[in-house]
Amino acid sequence: MLDVTHEEWQRRAKSLDLSGAHHIDGADEGGGGAVFAAVSPRDGQVLTQVADGGAAEVEAAVAAARRAFDTGPWPRLAPAERGRVLLRMADVLQERREELALTVSLEMGKPITDAYEIELRALINTFRWYGQLADKLTDESPHTAPDSLALITREPAGVVGAVVPWNFPLTLAGWKVAPALAAGCTVALKPSENSPLSALLLGRIATEAGLPPGVLNVVNGNGPVAGRALGLHPDVDVLAFTGSTAVGRHFLRYAADSNLKRVWLELGGKSPNIILPDAPDLEKAAATAAWGIFFNQGEMCTAPSRLLVHSSIADRVTETIVRRARELRIGDPLDPATEMGALVGEDHLGRVQDHIGTGLAEGARLLTGGSRTLADTGGSYLEPTVFDHVDPGMRLAREEIFGPVLSVLAFDDLDEAVRLANATEYGLAAGLWTSDLSTAHKVSRALRAGTVWVNCYEEGDLTVPFGGMKQSGNGRDKSAHALEKYTELKTTWIQL
Repeated sequence: MLDVTHEEWQRRAKSLDLSGAHHIDGADEGGGGAVFAAVSPRDGQVLTQVADGGAAEVEAAVAAARRAFDTGPWPRLAPAERGRVLLRMADVLQERREELALTVSLEMGKPITDAYEIELRALINTFRWYGQLADKLTDESPHTAPDSLALITREPAGVVGAVVPWNFPLTLAGWKVAPALAAGCTVALKPSENSPLSALLLGRIATEAGLPPGVLNVVNGNGPVAGRALGLHPDVDVLAFTGSTAVGRHFLRYAADSNLKRVWLELGGKSPNIILPDAPDLEKAAATAAWGIFFNQGEMCTAPSRLLVHSSIADRVTETIVRRARELRIGDPLDPATEMGALVGEDHLGRVQDHIGTGLAEGARLLTGGSRTLADTGGSYLEPTVFDHVDPGMRLAREEIFGPVLSVLAFDDLDEAVRLANATEYGLAAGLWTSDLSTAHKVSRALRAGTVWVNCYEEGDLTVPFGGMKQSGNGRDKSAHALEKYTELKTTWIQL
C-alpha cells in the first residue's frame, strides 16, 4: 500500500475530478439532460451529478458497439494485437491506480486500503491476464476421411451487454469486459447507479489506452430503465450480468421477449462455511470466518454468511469470531487504518437492519453488533453482527443479507453438516475446514457450489473459473472458460 495518510486521501478526494457523463463511441456524452446524484456513503455528501441514461442513451451505446463490431477493426485485429491493447490498458490502469481506488472508496464506501490493494490489483491483473491469453487460443481440426477437411473455429459472439453491481464495481466489470474484448467482442457496459463513477473512468482510460471508438461504451442509468433497455435490445448478442437472483430472472425474460440473446448470470449466494473439530488450526478457521463475513462490509455474493460449526467446538469458535468483530476498526473509508467502511447507502443499510430485526423476532440470539454506528458522520455504517441459535428455517439462514451479518448453526455429524450446507436455493461458494484428506474430497464433491475452499476462504487466481450452481447462476467468469461466454463455435466442412 502506498504511504498515504488519512489527511492526504481526504485532500485528494476534494480535488478529484469526477465526471458523470456517459462514455459512448470513444467520447463523453451528457445524454438528454436527466441526472441523478452520486452520494458517498462515507458521509452522505453528493459527489457529483451523473447523467441518467434511458432508452435513447442505451440505443446510442449499443449502436456504437454494433458499428464497431460490424465494420470496425477490433474483431478483425490479429489476436496478438488485441492482446497488446489490453496490456496497454493494464499499464494505464496501474498508472491511474490511486485515482481509481479513491473513486471506488468514495462512491461505495470500501476502505481505501482494500480498494487499492485488492480491487485495483484484481482489475489490473485481469486485463493483463486476458491480454496475455488473447493469442494463445487455438482452433480445432478433427480427423476426418481423406477426402474432407473439418475446421472448428471460435469466433467473437458480437455485441455484449454487461451489467455489473456496486460491491466490486471495477473487479466485476473487468471480469466481463476483459475476456469479451480479448475474444473480439464489443461492449456496452452499464454499471450500478450506486457506483457509476469508477466504471466511467474505466471507459475513458480504455479509450486513452488505444481501444477504438465504440469498442467499450459505458452508459449510466437505473436497472428498470437502462438495464431493461439493454436486456431487450435486439442488437445485443450476449448479456452478462452480476447481481441479485431476482434481477437475473428479469434478464432471462428480456432475452425471451427480444432476440433470444444468450444470458450469463452470476447471482446471489448464502454460502456455508463448515468447520470440523479436526480443522488444522481452529483459531485460523475462526479468524478467517470473521474476516470473510466482515470483509467489504459483508457486501459479497460469496460471503460465508452461514457458519456451520460442530457442536463440540461451537462455543470456542464463536467466541473468537465475536472477539474479532468487536476489535474491527470501523470508520472513514479514506482512513488507511479502517478495516470496515460504510455500507453502500441508506436504502441498503435499512434492508440489512430489517434482516437483523427479523432475526431477533424469530428467536435468534444476538451475540454482538446489530446497530447502526457513526451516525454523526452522515454515513451508512453498521456494527459487525453475529447471531447464534439460528434455525435453518429462519430468514437469517435462508436469504442473502449482503451485509456484515453472520448466522451460526451448530451440527453434530458430517452428514448433517452437508445437509445444512445444501439446504439453500443458492450454490455459489462454500468453505470446509478439516485435516482429513478423504473428508475434504468427499465433502467437496457433495457440496452443490461452484467453488469450494478447503482450509481457506476467498483464495484463488485468474487460472480458475468462478460462478454458481442452482439459483446462483450459470456460466463462469475468470480463466480461459470465461471466453466460452463471448465466442461462438463454427463448423466448416470442406469436401476435397
